[in-house]
Amino acid sequence: MKGKKFGLLLCADDSDYVKKMYGGYFGVFVRMLGEEGETWDLYRVSRGEFPLDDEIDTYDGFVISGSMNDAHGDDVWICMLLNFLKKLDSLKKKVLGICFGHQILSRALGGKSGRAKTGWDIGIRTVQLSTSSTRTFSYLKMPALLSIFEIHRDEVWELPPKAELIAWSDKTGVEAFKYGDHMMGIQGHPEYTKDIFLNLIDRLVKLDYIMDSQAEELKAKIETREPDSEAWKRFCIGFLKSKL
Repeated sequence: MKGKKFGLLLCADDSDYVKKMYGGYFGVFVRMLGEEGETWDLYRVSRGEFPLDDEIDTYDGFVISGSMNDAHGDDVWICMLLNFLKKLDSLKKKVLGICFGHQILSRALGGKSGRAKTGWDIGIRTVQLSTSSTRTFSYLKMPALLSIFEIHRDEVWELPPKAELIAWSDKTGVEAFKYGDHMMGIQGHPEYTKDIFLNLIDRLVKLDYIMDSQAEELKAKIETREPDSEAWKRFCIGFLKSKL
């Protein structure tokens, strides 16, 4: 029996560290979501690489990665991605958006995003899942509270019409949403490992987004906690592969 086929819509360039340790972000996502017998393809959409129209139907679903770009921007590739996501919606294709992917998916469906009102969110954040989402995924026995890596300064301001809010936190009002049964966005990073996250903090210092003192404080806090990675993995796979 032929296995399922998925496409990663990569919206960022691979860091040297992630390339060396995981073979790029493609390797990071396949490590979390891939299962035996499946096919995963990579599309570097930030460089203008997209599936052809006659290829879309061969895919069971797509995942949109994070990015250093703003989901509310109007770069050519971002506009192309918005149109592509609208097409996937019309075809009812499964789509899972992560961080930037969460924000751009919301925008494509009619929502609004922009700079977070409370500034950067960097660290491990506790997220509250809605009662309806824990009921929908009841077979996964999802806890109501889940911790996740967060590293973003943008957020979804307003959900698309007919979208359902399925998770929030004391920092971010829209931590996750579901649109119909085929599209879902998650603000945090369920795919990250602790070493990837610590390396990203160093990169933010080099880019002058945060100060050394702030980075050291963040690292100290992160070393004392672990995100609920396995639960998020089950949650993402359960949605993406229709195990409802």
